[in-house]
Amino acid sequence: MSDVIVIGAGPAGLSGAIASAKNGLHVTVLDEFIKPGGRLLGQLHQEPSGEWWNGMKESERLLQEARNLNIDIRCGVSVYNLEKDEKLWNVHSNSGTLSAPNVLVATGAAEYPIPVPGWTLPGVMSIGAAQVMTNVHRVQVGSKGIIIGANILAFAILNELQLAGINVDRIVLPEKSPISGKAGDPEEVLKTLLHAAHLAPSPLLRIGSQFMKNDTLRKIGINFYPKNGMKINGTPLQLRKAAVEIVGKQQVEGVRVADTDVNGKVIPGSETIYEADFVCIAGGLYPLAELAAVAGCPFQYLPELGGHVPCHSETMETPLEGLFVAGNITGIESGKIAMAQGTIAGLAIAKHSGKGSGTIDQQLKRAIQQVRTVREHAAIQFNPEIDLGRGKMKEIWETQYTNQSGQKPHKRIG
Repeated sequence: MSDVIVIGAGPAGLSGAIASAKNGLHVTVLDEFIKPGGRLLGQLHQEPSGEWWNGMKESERLLQEARNLNIDIRCGVSVYNLEKDEKLWNVHSNSGTLSAPNVLVATGAAEYPIPVPGWTLPGVMSIGAAQVMTNVHRVQVGSKGIIIGANILAFAILNELQLAGINVDRIVLPEKSPISGKAGDPEEVLKTLLHAAHLAPSPLLRIGSQFMKNDTLRKIGINFYPKNGMKINGTPLQLRKAAVEIVGKQQVEGVRVADTDVNGKVIPGSETIYEADFVCIAGGLYPLAELAAVAGCPFQYLPELGGHVPCHSETMETPLEGLFVAGNITGIESGKIAMAQGTIAGLAIAKHSGKGSGTIDQQLKRAIQQVRTVREHAAIQFNPEIDLGRGKMKEIWETQYTNQSGQKPHKRIG
C-alpha cells in the first residue's frame, strides 16, 4: 500500500511526489493522460531573460527524478471518486480502488468554453488543444487560423503556433453576451492585457501601454483603437471586432466578424467574413477542482485565483486530514509556481507522516519562500491580482481553520 497517492502527473503532482519520496514515503501517481507531464508537455516559450522554457524537457527531468526514487507512475487512469474511511483515503478509478493515508490532488486547470455559433464544426478547438496538438502530437492544426478571445493564454500559445510555422491571421473578441462576459468587452480586455505590457514586442507598445493604465486615457485609447488592429508578433489584435459566427459546410471555412463600438456592441451592417481553416477559442482557465469537491473539501470563490478553489493553507493542507492540494487547483499560475507548490505539499505530507529527520520544518520554510520568489519574478500572471487572492485565502485559513494555538483541528469525514 502507498503512503501517498498523487492525482495528477503534471508539474505540481510530480514535484509533490518527488518531495514525499525523498523523505522516505512510498508514492503512487495517477494521471488520465497517456504520459506524465501535464500542461508542461505543450509549453515552449522564451523568457524575458532570453532563455527558453521547454516544458517537455522539464517534464522529462521530473519524470527521470521520479523514476530514480521508484515512484509508481500510472498513466491512462481516470479517478472518479475520492472518499475516506476511518484512517485511509480510497481513490476510485477506472483501474480499481487504491488506498492511502494521504492524497495530493493536483488536477490542474481547465479552459472556459465560449460558445460561438458554428463552434461544433470540424476545425474549431480550444486554444489549449491547439497547443497540445502542435507541441505534443506534432500535428499541424491548419494553414490559416483565427483566434477568438484575447488573453494572456492566447498570446502565449499564439507565439508557439507561430514558431511552428502556423499562420494565425488575426485575433478578435467573442461577441459580447452574458456568457462571454468581460471577454467580449474591449476596455475590460485591454485592462487585463496591460498587466503584461512589459512583454509587448516593441518599445513603442511598451511605453504606450503605460499611459493606457490611466482610466481616462484607456477609454480614449479604445475609442481610437485602429480598425485593423495592432500587431502582436505580426498578428493583428482587433479589439473592436467580434466573431458573430464560425462559417463552413463540412468544416471551418471562415469567421463572420462585425465591428463593435467601445462597449463591445455589434454595429449593424459591418459584418465581414474572413477566411480560415481552423479557429481557436480562448476563454481562459479555471481550477479543475471537482475531485476535491467530491471528497467534501470546503471551497471559497476567489476570482483573483480564477474561481472556486478548495480551502488550503500555505503548506497546501486542506481542512480534511490527509488531503492536500497543489498547482492550478489552488489558483491559476505558471508551471513554475505549480512545481514549487508541489514541493511544499510533498514536504507537508512527509511532516504529517512523521518523516523528515528533524529538518522538515526548515525544508518547508525554504519551500514556501521559493514560491514567493518565483511569483515575484514571474514574467506574467494569468490573474493580475493573484497576491490579493493568496492573501485572502491565507486569512480565511487562519480565521476559520486554525485554533488558538495555531494548530489545524483536522476534520474527519465518512
